[in-house]
Amino acid sequence: MDWNKEGQRVAGVYLGAYTVTGVVQSSRVKYGGRVQHRVLLDTPVEVFGRVAEELMLDDEELFTGPARRLGMMDVVNKQHA
Repeated sequence: MDWNKEGQRVAGVYLGAYTVTGVVQSSRVKYGGRVQHRVLLDTPVEVFGRVAEELMLDDEELFTGPARRLGMMDVVNKQHA
């Protein structure tokens, strides 16, 4: 498993409510072994009354597996080609 996604374009859902896309600026292993990524967003989002240009997404919040196979990343990559 490649946990370090630095420089990769990703898509995910922040807090289960905000669909975001962007580029991973850094990845880290948190206490307990979970992975978290600092993502510079393509489009800022308003979260709890503040505009965020970057967010920390847990690895579990990124689109992988079935979402990737359904072409979600193909759509994201075409938008930024």
